[in-house]
Amino acid sequence: MAIYLTKAGKEKLLKELEALQKRKPLVQEEIARAREHGDLRENAEYHAAKETLTNIMRRIEELDRKINSSKIIEDLNIESDKVFIGVTVSLQDEDGDDYEYMIVDLEEADPSANKISVQSPLVQGLLGHKAGETVTVELPAGKAKFKILKITRQ
Repeated sequence: MAIYLTKAGKEKLLKELEALQKRKPLVQEEIARAREHGDLRENAEYHAAKETLTNIMRRIEELDRKINSSKIIEDLNIESDKVFIGVTVSLQDEDGDDYEYMIVDLEEADPSANKISVQSPLVQGLLGHKAGETVTVELPAGKAKFKILKITRQ
């Protein structure tokens, strides 16, 4: 299954992968040193290093899979006049409050940076709609209406 990333999002994953690949041999050295201390059953240093290595290996596999199955949003021919992944949408709720969100894949979602997942209930309700439309969206707290003010594509 493909995941959709911005160029910056893919670069972030690549940097994390590189850092983990550099850290892996260091943890393997820790394991080797811990083995030298004798009885492994009661060697906390050895078990901690093994657990760390397992976590690193698991994350490396996950990152490899995501990077290799990723599609770069900026390279796709996505309609820029409708709400889809890769666009920034400006909204206004019923109270007149304005919001602006970049719609990204779950991997890049960061609400504190106004990047929300395409899988979120808000975006699911907005998908395919155009600027100027008022859309009723089913949110966990109940139904809410949003007017789509503007859609831009980076």
